[in-house]
Amino acid sequence: MDRETFRKAGVVFRRYGGLLKTTDALQAGIHPRTLYAMRDAGFLEQLSRGLYRLAEMPALGSPDLVSVALKVPGGVICLISALSFHEITTQIPHEVYVALERGARAPRLDYPPLRVFRFTGKAFTEGVEDHEIDGVSARIYSPEKTLADCFKYRNKIGLDTALEALRLYRQRKPIKVEALIEFARICRVEKVMRPYLEAVL
Repeated sequence: MDRETFRKAGVVFRRYGGLLKTTDALQAGIHPRTLYAMRDAGFLEQLSRGLYRLAEMPALGSPDLVSVALKVPGGVICLISALSFHEITTQIPHEVYVALERGARAPRLDYPPLRVFRFTGKAFTEGVEDHEIDGVSARIYSPEKTLADCFKYRNKIGLDTALEALRLYRQRKPIKVEALIEFARICRVEKVMRPYLEAVL
C-alpha cells in the first residue's frame, strides 16, 4: 500500500476529528483494504470492532466512553459509569454502564464490556445531558438523575455505592434538591431516597 493512499485516508480521518466508524470511512471513500493496512502499519488504532482512530492523535482520556458514545448512539451512560464521569464515586467501573430504552436492540460490541440496563418512559428520557468527551458527543445522565437511578438499582450496585455517591455529591456539586426529588419521583424511589436526602443534605 503506497504512502499517498495512507496520506489521503489520513486527511479524511482528520476531517472527522481523527476518529471514524468503518461505515463512515467507506462512505468517505476509504477502501476496507486501506483501513486494515493502516491499522497493521500502526497508522490507525482500533478502539473496538468497526471503530478506528489515527494513532498520531493525543491519547484519549476516556476511550471506553468514546467507543460507547459512537457505537451505541441510542444509549445513555448511566449508574457507575455516570457517577465516575461526574466524579461522585470512588468505584472504578470495569465495564461501561449504559441505559437503553426497553425494546431497543442490544448492541454487539466486543470491546469495551457493557452492562446494559433497560429503562422506560421518563426514566429513560429525562435527565440526559450532552457532554463532549475527547471531541465526541456523549449522552450521560445528570448527577441528580444518576443518584435516583442508583437508589432504584441499589440491589444491583449496592446501597453503599448510592450512599457514598450522595455524600460526594453534597461535597462536590451544587445541591439541586428539587431536581433530586423530581428524579426520585420519576424513578419511583422517593420514599426510599427522602430519609437519606434529609439526613445527608
